[in-house]
Amino acid sequence: MQDFGFCGKVIAELKQNQSGLLMELFEAIKDRRSIRSCTEEEVTDEELNAILEAATWAPSACNKQSWRFVVIRKPETIEKLYRAASYSTQHQIFVKKAKIVIVVCTDLNVYKTFPHRERALSLFTIQETAAATQNLLLAAHALGLGACWVSLFSEDQVKEALNLPKNMRPLVIIPLGHTKSKTNPKPRKPLEDVVNYEGF
Repeated sequence: MQDFGFCGKVIAELKQNQSGLLMELFEAIKDRRSIRSCTEEEVTDEELNAILEAATWAPSACNKQSWRFVVIRKPETIEKLYRAASYSTQHQIFVKKAKIVIVVCTDLNVYKTFPHRERALSLFTIQETAAATQNLLLAAHALGLGACWVSLFSEDQVKEALNLPKNMRPLVIIPLGHTKSKTNPKPRKPLEDVVNYEGF
């Protein structure tokens, strides 16, 4: 196991205390990577459903659960999503090569009558779909699968490709498959650079 710094010390202590579940959680968080190269092996329905269920256990404002997941297996639709993710100079070919692509959307109607509607639509929908996406990525990693969080794409093209209703906003594209190659970890800023106590 690589050196995880402060988390590494916590993991070591958990191992000594035989708290395997918590130890595995910390390891999964630190070991997960954005996977852009997958094998030809199919993702089973059982694996897919386990990942999607994990995503739904994310926190959400007032338990509104505005997330919606669109699962794509058809190559012709994946091709459209690839084009939507390549409208700029970033040609994300790995989207096209995925066996499955999951599009994480938010249902804007969920907060239609919410007291703080403007804030909910501009912030809550983003926060909870992001939390669900992280759950999904960690669950995929725990099952030995690879996935990548893609945010650079044309929303209009994705809406058209998936025939989304007006109340559905696509926020994340996630290519999913069995990991072929894994990248090395990238450095993280030390806590003293990102944490302040009692104010800024």
